[in-house]
Amino acid sequence: MELAIIERAASHFGQGKPAIEVLGEGLIHRTYKVSFAGNDQPIVLQSINRTTFKQPENIIHNYQLVYQSIASKNGIHIPPLVPAKDGQWFWIDPDNRFWRAMRFVNNSYTVSFPRKAQEAQITARCFGAFTKSLSVLDATQLAIIIPGFHDLSLRYKQFELAVMQAPTERLLKSTHIIAELRQRKKLVDFYAAILMDPSRFRIRVMHHDCKLSNILLDGATHQAICPVDLDTVMPGLYFSDVGDMIRSMAGTVDENSTLWESIGVRKDFYEAIIDGYLEGIGETFTGSEKEHIHHAGLLMLFMQALRFITDFLNNDVYYKIDHPEQNLNRALNQLIMLEKLEDFLVNEYNYSWERSVHPVAP
Repeated sequence: MELAIIERAASHFGQGKPAIEVLGEGLIHRTYKVSFAGNDQPIVLQSINRTTFKQPENIIHNYQLVYQSIASKNGIHIPPLVPAKDGQWFWIDPDNRFWRAMRFVNNSYTVSFPRKAQEAQITARCFGAFTKSLSVLDATQLAIIIPGFHDLSLRYKQFELAVMQAPTERLLKSTHIIAELRQRKKLVDFYAAILMDPSRFRIRVMHHDCKLSNILLDGATHQAICPVDLDTVMPGLYFSDVGDMIRSMAGTVDENSTLWESIGVRKDFYEAIIDGYLEGIGETFTGSEKEHIHHAGLLMLFMQALRFITDFLNNDVYYKIDHPEQNLNRALNQLIMLEKLEDFLVNEYNYSWERSVHPVAP
């Protein structure tokens, strides 16, 4: 994006000459740290991807609800939004780009990939505590930011539709992945079962994008300050957040790696995520959710493999790519990680991915 456009957007949220610095490595938005001359309080300026987020005003609505709910409980503190000069919480530029800003937390940092199990545990505890702190907030008050975002039944239907409509060349390159994912359709049945059992698997406020890079860390203590990137905060099910952490942190390599032989599960990281999340979410987690917690990583890895291969079959219309087969490689990466997790759970916990949810006795 041109510097002049970013500077113009920054001018609507602050005074003085802006200094622009790119923040993060997100696949969706464009994010910048903006410092203004004569002001020691920088802001985080973000251009929301309107292709992914059709109604970005809903992101602002949810953020304010979460901010007020957490602030009123004196729990985890998230940075406040910064109003534009016209008093709105956003600014839309002449090219219809949607900009918003929030206060930058000084002496803070983020990390992309965990190097120690302790970092994974700190992250998991923070995300669990975040959801627990919002347990008094009626989840129905939040807007649904991306309909069907973690709806596994929908993702599987999209996958099958993409298979039917894919160009022959891309379909041929995907045959192994397609076959392996189809063999695990029972995970879709598991999802459908918990969706129909709200007394044991509650609808609650979830983050929906839980990874180490979305936790703000204190530069002095290296402890978690709060979750960030709250754009996908909305009602959800138990597996989403803990499953995404297992997917993104328990592996030996990240989702973009093509070192297939190096993909595996780090036992100490997996256990740190489970222990940290259970500590953070506390008594708000139900017995059934705890009983089936090991399904969380399975569901999220399966879902992400579906999403990557679906995007590849659809000619890469959703995720940013650096080379033509990156989404194909990402899907294979997630499939291999899923296979490794399946073996890990059987060997360490005698837990099979084919396990079902038992219905409540009449």
